[in-house]
Order: sequence, then structure tokens, then C-alpha cells
Amino acid sequence: MGARVMVVWCPDWPVVAALWEAGMPAESARRVPAAVLERGRIGAASAAARETGVRRGMRKRDAQAGCPDLRLLDAAPDRDARAFEPVLAAVEELRPGVAPLRPGLLALRSPSVFYGGDVHAGAVVAEQVVAAGAWDCRVGVADDLFTAEQAARNAAPQETEVVDPGGSAAYLAGLPVEVVDTQPDAGDLVSVLRRLGLRTLGDLAALPAEAVGSRFGAYGAWLHRAVSGTGSGVGHLGARTPPPELAREQVFEPAVDNVEVLSFSIRRTADAFVAGLAHHGLAATEVRVEVETEGAPGVTVGRDWLHPRVFGAADLVDRLAWQLSGSTRSPASRGGAPAPGERAATQVGAPVTLVRFVPVVAVGESTHAEGLWGGSTDERVARGLAKVQGLLGHEAVVQPVLQGGRGPADRQALVPYGERPVALRDRALPWPGRLPDPQPARVLAEPWPASVATDDGRPVVVDDRGAMSGVPGRFRTSTDEPWQPVAAWAGPWPVEESWWEEGGGCRLTRFQVVGVDGRAWLLALAGTAWWTEAGYD
Repeated sequence: MGARVMVVWCPDWPVVAALWEAGMPAESARRVPAAVLERGRIGAASAAARETGVRRGMRKRDAQAGCPDLRLLDAAPDRDARAFEPVLAAVEELRPGVAPLRPGLLALRSPSVFYGGDVHAGAVVAEQVVAAGAWDCRVGVADDLFTAEQAARNAAPQETEVVDPGGSAAYLAGLPVEVVDTQPDAGDLVSVLRRLGLRTLGDLAALPAEAVGSRFGAYGAWLHRAVSGTGSGVGHLGARTPPPELAREQVFEPAVDNVEVLSFSIRRTADAFVAGLAHHGLAATEVRVEVETEGAPGVTVGRDWLHPRVFGAADLVDRLAWQLSGSTRSPASRGGAPAPGERAATQVGAPVTLVRFVPVVAVGESTHAEGLWGGSTDERVARGLAKVQGLLGHEAVVQPVLQGGRGPADRQALVPYGERPVALRDRALPWPGRLPDPQPARVLAEPWPASVATDDGRPVVVDDRGAMSGVPGRFRTSTDEPWQPVAAWAGPWPVEESWWEEGGGCRLTRFQVVGVDGRAWLLALAGTAWWTEAGYD
């Protein structure tokens, strides 16, 4: 019997990875109704969510209507791949040559000869995957990759489904054509096949190969060969090269309890960490600094640090010092300057026995290489902000990022400094009701209560049809400001959002108003109340 393909599938991996990141165990996907949202639609759903009717491709509001307790998570492909890395490493311990097909799905040549058959080999691999933290895993074994993947998808949790040698065509014949939707290049092929009256893969296999190739192209021809049992077999799985060991650590014997001594002693290890990355053409933009103390042997306390560009040795030493110093400040002065009579802390809470630098995100050096005349980032500013983050917390220093939205406040997203923004609203969407350019330069954190009236003093309001009760003649931007005449105005721009939600959602009407003093303002009317949202400084 020739080589066979084993496929390991971890269902709903984007949901599992997102829950992992939120500090929840992998098995929580069975009982927590959760889903990953991709461009307003469900990209993946947990087993608990599917029990309530949530399906892939559903719109957000339809999914929430069927499952009010649904926990929506943002899509993050980098997070999914990073969370799958321990699973790949665990399987590689059993057999080198693992091919990661995509996060949650891997393939390898079946190690049946070492474990007494495909079923026993699948059990050993499943046990290894579960030990790596992926509770729900399914294993399939067949002559070719496509059939092995379908077998894995039909297997029970932590079980192995084996397709007999030479039995791929018979196994696939009864499967519905919808299983093709799991393939990355499927596109709208399933819809076309159903319109042609093809309901199962056996129906597709019965068609002439030439006709399928001419109608569906290279992908259709490949699929026809796969479902006919004449695929390429094991072939080249594109097995990855195991990643190099990029982490660096230093053991302190005896333990050290002084921050300054630690910072001085760790410099050579920091240099080696940066040099090791550079040897592979990489640079770290996110690093985890782990510290093991004498009082808790074998237990490390770590923190992830981000850099707006890339980490150098001095940056790593600084982060270690700030991490240790920030954890030893007294409650009265933590997060700010030392209290009167208090000196900056130099002693750590417990003697340190080990420090480890682990790259969390490493990119090609050319990605963040400086230009010919130097970089645009002021390193002193970056280090100063990172130090503030070390004292106050990662979320305490944020920077505004532009995203899609209708109002000026909606278009702002606050992202922790140095972190790459994810799950932003698409700026390219039309956003009906969005303000025309130019956009206001100053957006108020809290809108001011305002007033708008006609020349004879009657309040200006807008009815449900968008009709105004009068022409704006005078206004004031807050209750503390005097009234002033209106020199020019534009609008209204009505916006009605989330009207289907309980409470009626949000209904606003916006106006641009210019006073006789030359200053322009953005005013919003909600019901009968006027608010000042922003200013055109």
C-alpha cells in the first residue's frame, strides 16, 4: 500500500482562536454562542451558535435576531494563524513535513506504519492536538488530499474516518456538491452546479472530463479528477520548514532583584535576540517579555509589547525595565510621578531568575526599513509613549485612526499606540447620509447643548419627512454662549441608523452653520434637541 494522506481539521477555528485570545478555553466554543464577523456577514460560527440557526454567510442582524445572546468577534487572519502555530508544532513532534493548508486545517503523510494502522495513527495525532489545546479535532485518511479532507469533516470529534485504499470515488459519490464550498477557489461553482441539476459529487463525476474542463476551466477539471478517484494522490503537500527558534532567554544565578542590574545584564541577550531575527531577514514589531521569579519557579509572568516600527536591543531593555518598574510602584503613585518623598522603584517584588524575549509578530526587515534620508518616526517620542504605556497600561495611550462612518465621531477609532488597527469600518463604502467634504477639524468628545431659531425666535425643528419648520436665523453653540446671527447654512443631512433595534436606534439631522464671526460649526438635531458636534477651525 502506497503513501496515504492524513488531514487534521479543527472546526470553527476562527471562533476558537478569538475565544482563546479572550482568555476562554477551546472547548468553550461548544457552549458559547459566538461567531466571527467578516464584512457584515458571519464568517464562522461556534457549535452552540449553529444550534440556534446561525449559519456561515448570514447577515449580522439576521444572526442576532435568531440568537440574541450571540457573541460577535472580529475577524483577524493573523490571530488565527498565530493561534494555530502550537497545533502545527505539536503534530511536527510526531512526524516532520506537516503542511498547513489554512488556519484550522493541516495535512501530512499518514504515519500509519509507525502506529499499526491509520486508525491508531489518527488517535495518536488527535491526542497530540488535544494536548496542544484544540479540543475539537477530526482526522481523515485517504489516498488523496481532497478525499482526506472530506473524511475529516465527516469524522466525529477526536475520531478518525478512514477511506479504504482505492475507495475515494465511491466515498465521495454520495456527498452533496455543497462540500465544494469549503475549498478556497470554489467561488460560485456550487450555485452553477445546482442550476445544472447536479446534486452530488457522483453526478459531477459522471460527466465527461472534457466537458467539465471546457465549462469550468482548470479548477473544474481538477475537481472532476478528484471526485472521480483519479486525483494526484499524495503528491507534494507543500510541507513547511519548521520555524527557527527565535526566542532568547537568560538565566540569573543567583537571582537578581535590582532593575538597573537586570537592565545592564540583559543587554547581550537583547543584542543576540535582534541579531537572530536579522539573520533570517526578520524584525520584530511585537515582543513578549517573560519574567520568572524565584518565588514562583516554572511560572512566568509576561507582557506583550508593540513598537510602531521595529524593536532594537535598547528598546527591549527599556521594555523590561518599564515592565518591572511599573509592577513595583506603590498603589498611591502607580501610573504617575512618584509620590512626595518616594523614589522611583529599583527593586523588584521578587528576585528574578530568568528573562525571556519571544517574538510575537516578526516581519521582513524591508517592511520597516528606513528611507534614504532616515525614518519619519521620532524615536524619542516613540520611546516616551511606550514608557507611559508601561506605567499606565497598554490601553492608556491611544491614537486616532480614520475609519468609515457617517458622523465625525463615528469616523474616529482610538487604537492603542503602536498597535495595528483591525476591524475598522470600510471607508470605501458609500455611507448614505455622510457629511460632504471638507470634514470638521475639531470633533468634540462630548457634544455641547445648542440652540437654533428663526429670526422671530421660533425653534427650528425637522419633521419625519425632513421638512424644516423655518429658516435658521440665529444660533448659539452652547448654553453659555450668546446668540449670534446665521451668515450661511447648509443641510439638512438626515441619518437614521439601526431603526430595527429595540429603542428605535438613532435618528439625527445635521446642519453646517456659519456665524457672522466667520466660524463654522456642525450642529445636529435629535428630536427637538440641538447639539454641537464639531467645529471647522
